[in-house]
Order: sequence, then structure tokens, then C-alpha cells
Amino acid sequence: MSVTTIDTLGPADVDAAVERLAGHVRRTPLLPGLGGAGRRRSEYALLLKAEHLQHSGSFKVRGAANAVLALGADRIVTGSSGNHGIALARLAAPLGVEVTVVMAAGASPAKAALIRALGGRIVSVPGGVAERDLRALELAGESGAVFVPSSDHELVIAGQGTVGAEILAEVPDVETVYVPTGGGGLLAGVCLSAHGHRVRVVGVEPAATPRYARSLAAGRPVRLAPSETVADGLRAQQPGAVTFPVIRDRVDDLIAVSDAEILAAAAFLRRRGVEAEPSGAVALAGALRAGRGAGRAVAIVSGGNTTAALTAAAATEPYLEEIS
Repeated sequence: MSVTTIDTLGPADVDAAVERLAGHVRRTPLLPGLGGAGRRRSEYALLLKAEHLQHSGSFKVRGAANAVLALGADRIVTGSSGNHGIALARLAAPLGVEVTVVMAAGASPAKAALIRALGGRIVSVPGGVAERDLRALELAGESGAVFVPSSDHELVIAGQGTVGAEILAEVPDVETVYVPTGGGGLLAGVCLSAHGHRVRVVGVEPAATPRYARSLAAGRPVRLAPSETVADGLRAQQPGAVTFPVIRDRVDDLIAVSDAEILAAAAFLRRRGVEAEPSGAVALAGALRAGRGAGRAVAIVSGGNTTAALTAAAATEPYLEEIS
């Protein structure tokens, strides 16, 4: 296991985020997944970190809240496939913060509708995630708003790292943590929280978008073409400048899973009463592909914003009548 070289971002930032987020995010439970519940290290057991039960329906609220609370901005611009934008809009409304979310072609209409219902402004752009984030950065510069990217920001990464901190506090003997990987904010955050612990951190990418696997093989960030993977929240085209070195120096393995495996994992979860969107089932797909050699393991169910859940949430928001 390699040792992370940490310059400006480290485990202390995750500790600070844990304190900052107290009372603002939900400490989500660990649910039984596969295998026995015994504590013997020889016994295989897979647990599910239930971030689909988090406020706003995904882990994204952790990084979003950490950034919003620390920055104190009154105007925020972001680029998002949906869940980060939902988290920011939900947080911003009670604080009187103006939020603009740039979304790329192919983004979920249901997620865009919920962002609008929460009072956020949507700007749609052609192209993929790279074009989306470039336009968001331009809009922030033009308007004087603060740019809070969905993954590649120190405060966002530290906030996402609180997922790992909770896992390690509750299951200190965990041997492997499977992390869904798109932009890399959650994976980098878990890598930071795992620093100094004897735990394997495994990133799981859609096979259609293996940006971290290819970048690590090349020794530098590599940009891929836009993807249409069913995991719409994991379509980032390249690693971030902040996330890449953390993941490069600390991740233990990367696994690629097909869309068919992702949908099978989502169906597996549904049969157990866990409603996960495809992106939220990716880590489980990786754990199922790895098999029982992982020992005591946790797969992060990162989001539950299915179309049905998003529609139901939008229908309860006070902004909905104003914009419909």
C-alpha cells in the first residue's frame, strides 16, 4: 500500500469537515449486503454504506455543505450531472444563496426539474462534462459568483471524505472499501480518510469511462470522449487537478464494470429494498465482480435519485408551482 504525499489537503481536512457538517448531514447506516455478520477476519461479509438515504438523496450534500458553510458565498455556480446541483440548491435556498447549475447534453431531465423546483437556475450546454465545467467556470467569472465544482475542490473532497470517516469509525476492521468513481471527489475523500488505516480503497468506474485507470496507466490526467454510460453521475471525462494526485498516491485498485453489471447491481439492491440510481449501484457492481476474496468489505451506495424519487421530491417543493 502506497503512502500519500499530502501537501495542501490531508486527513485533517476531513476531520474539520466532520465537525463542520455535524447537524447538517445524516450519519447514514451500514446495511447488510452479502455474507455473514460475524467479525472473524476469515469470514466474508459485504456491507452497504447507505448514502441513498442522505439528505438530497446522495453523498453529494456532504461536499456541497462543507463548501457552502466554509465559503459563505451569496452566489454559487457549478457544473453538475444532477446530484451536486440538487445538493447545492437544497442547501442554498434556506440561506438565501443564489445557485446556477450548468448541465451538459444528456443530463437527467428529472434531476434538472428538481434543481429548478428547489429554486436553482439551470443553464444547458451542448457537449460533455468538460464543456459543462468550462461554461460554469466562465459564468462564475462573468458574474462574480463562487465556482464550486462537483468534485475537484478541496472543501468538496474533504466533505466527501466524511463518508470514509464514518465507515472506519463503525467498522474499524474493514478490509476493503469500494467507491463509485466519476470526477473522483468521493474516491479522493475516502483515500484521505483512509490514510494511516490498514484498508484497501478500490475505485469502481463505468467501463465506458475509465478515466482514472487510463490516467494512472499514463502517469498523467487523460481526457476521454463524452460517455453515455447508464451511470449518468459518473460521466466525468478526466481526473481533476486536486483529485488526481491524491488518488494516484493512495488508491489500491481500480475496477471497471459494464452497464449490464451496473443495472444488475441496481436490481440486486432493489430486491433488498434499496432504491439506488445506476450511479449509486456502481460500487456494488465492483464488489460483486471482485468476488469473495475481499474479506470484510463495504460498498458505498452513493445515491438514490431514481426518476420516481426525483419526481416525488419535486412535487413537494414550494418552488414547483412558481416555475411550472
